[in-house]
Amino acid sequence: MNFKSMGQKIKRARERKGYTQEELAERVNLSVQHISVIERGIKAPRLETFLNIANELDVDADYLLADLLNVSEQLTSNELYDMMAEVSKKEKRRILEVVKVLIEMADK
Repeated sequence: MNFKSMGQKIKRARERKGYTQEELAERVNLSVQHISVIERGIKAPRLETFLNIANELDVDADYLLADLLNVSEQLTSNELYDMMAEVSKKEKRRILEVVKVLIEMADK
């Protein structure tokens, strides 16, 4: 998956808040290097990190994920299964809650 769009949106939201990478890193308990990697789209953040960043920057998670959601339609069930196999039980519960919210929003 290409995470550049999400990273660019995080960077723009950070700049709108007037935060430096250092300030955001401190607020979400990450290293500056990790923030840089996320903003450049090299690697996606873990779910908890993603939610912390979205909350700190006062942006909706769906805004940050919008470009990725179109790509997700192309994923097969096996790919989803493989991805879920790599996350902890706690993260799976969080993912399920996010999916439930997204489904509820789509039904409105």
